[in-house]
Amino acid sequence: MPDDKWFPGKGTLGAYIRAQRELSRMSLRELARLSQVSNAYLSQVERGLHEPSLRVLAAVAEALSLPLEDLMAQARPDTAPGSGPEVDAVVAAVRAEPRLTQAQKEALLAVYSSYLAEADSRQADH
Repeated sequence: MPDDKWFPGKGTLGAYIRAQRELSRMSLRELARLSQVSNAYLSQVERGLHEPSLRVLAAVAEALSLPLEDLMAQARPDTAPGSGPEVDAVVAAVRAEPRLTQAQKEALLAVYSSYLAEADSRQADH
């Protein structure tokens, strides 16, 4: 993932799915079984190599007990939370952290992005 685009769509979606799966302490095989999507395909989605269909997103969301809207928001770069100095500072700090692997950085930024999107959604509702 390029450093200047931390929300590129399918790469972020894959990192988000992986982060949510790991937070649920679920193996890739278990997610594949619960979602009825092949293990190999889910692995490719998590690595940002494929953009899943709506059917696959719905199955993964259900298996992870997540709202489908959360996954759909991660899949669309145009729904990324707005940037600003605070967001840029967090992204820069995560990117600069030498103790994290690239995959960990991407997963952390994906989760951060989802929290920002949720906060933006709550603000829009009020």
